[in-house]
Amino acid sequence: MTTLPAPLSPLGAQRRRALLQGGSLALLLGGPHLARGASIVAVRLWPAADYTRVTIESDTALNASHRMVGSPPRLAVDIQGLDLNPALRELVGKVRSDDPNIAGIRVGQNAPSVVRLVVDLKQESKPQVFTLSPVAAYRHRLVFDLYPAHPMDPLEALIAERMKDLGTPAASAPPRPDTPDTLGDLIARQIERANAATRRDKPTAVARAPAPRPPVPTTALPIPQSNAEAPAPEPPRAVGANTTDRLIIIALDPGHGGEDPGAVGPGGTYEKDVVLQVALKLRDRINNTTVAGNPMRAFLTRDADFFVPLNVRVEKARRVGADLFVSIHADAFMRPEARGASVYALSERGASSTAARWLAQKENDADKIGGVNVGAKDSLVQRALLDMSTTAQIRDSLRLGDAMLDEIGGVGRLHKANVERANFAVLRAPDVPSVLVETAFISNPDEERKLRTDSYQNDLANALITGIRKYFAANPPLARSRQV
Repeated sequence: MTTLPAPLSPLGAQRRRALLQGGSLALLLGGPHLARGASIVAVRLWPAADYTRVTIESDTALNASHRMVGSPPRLAVDIQGLDLNPALRELVGKVRSDDPNIAGIRVGQNAPSVVRLVVDLKQESKPQVFTLSPVAAYRHRLVFDLYPAHPMDPLEALIAERMKDLGTPAASAPPRPDTPDTLGDLIARQIERANAATRRDKPTAVARAPAPRPPVPTTALPIPQSNAEAPAPEPPRAVGANTTDRLIIIALDPGHGGEDPGAVGPGGTYEKDVVLQVALKLRDRINNTTVAGNPMRAFLTRDADFFVPLNVRVEKARRVGADLFVSIHADAFMRPEARGASVYALSERGASSTAARWLAQKENDADKIGGVNVGAKDSLVQRALLDMSTTAQIRDSLRLGDAMLDEIGGVGRLHKANVERANFAVLRAPDVPSVLVETAFISNPDEERKLRTDSYQNDLANALITGIRKYFAANPPLARSRQV
């Protein structure tokens, strides 16, 4: 005999219907959406003068809202579906005292399943808050990029750095002119103002003496060198038909950075770290070099460990009116026995080899790993990136690459004896000769060990500056106006 269940009371029937509806909802949503809180994988801070990035990595996508709060400036971020945990509290201790943008971070449980982060800012900021889908080794990422509301223009930063080296207070620099001018004239005008102020402080007899307009400086003050001696600077020469009377600017672009480590060697060496060290050593040598009596100046697209989107690297180089663009990388390949240095120039069509095509695709994916806020990209910059480079630009890039290869070959093994071609995004500036240097295969254990040493980094920097000087000896920079 079958026993029938007792009839449900009205309240029991209502509860049963709710449970059945909840079960249907569970089947529709799936497990991850029903978890009480996402699991935080890691939290990271990347401070830099350009901007500071805060990254929260989690096993599921996070939903956040944000707002700016008045004086003092603060960014308040509410993260939904999350409980406060020790990993989030780690953000508080990760703030560095020298961070130019963040003064401190506070976290707390603002409401059930809502965590609030308050970022205390050192200056007015224009925050960008966005999410990134899983890519490479990363899970879901929630990102806050804190940009200064009044950032220094790259050209103004370069001028201020140059004036500092010349012993002129940065405060003496005039504001940016409303009309286009040349960098050389701008620097000369700043020196004129500083000299005029000095003359006013001298006795009257000296003040009456005629003071000609000072020329653009032809030598840079010495900068401490790395362990190895750099090539001796050229002696100043009189300006002639094949020389210029302006500052020559070399844009150095250390690859990757911040969230994007680049290739990782078998011993755990990050590409982003070794290429930055090579770039800093090369900067010292460039700043102590003249071309036909004209000073050279290095401009770095990044001078610390932070991420710079590919289009911004190109934009920075063009903004400062760079005469050359040198992107520095450390290659990796699927087979550890691959070795040797390479130099690449832009190809408007196909790549010069299958390996070159593969490498260009890998380097062009840097934005996906580093994390770009797609909605914030500048359409004008995007169009500039899509401009096809001129035949003259590619021709000069190949000449620069040849000069560098000759010198790098004296330091270590070359992977290819000729400059290779591929469609690298960072080489697409249509008016700047540009090359990408793969210093060695970081995936090769022997070359990884060399890349980590000061001696090899110095040898590379010496080879690159010698190649740059050889290029300019055969191809003097044009005496053109550089637009500010």
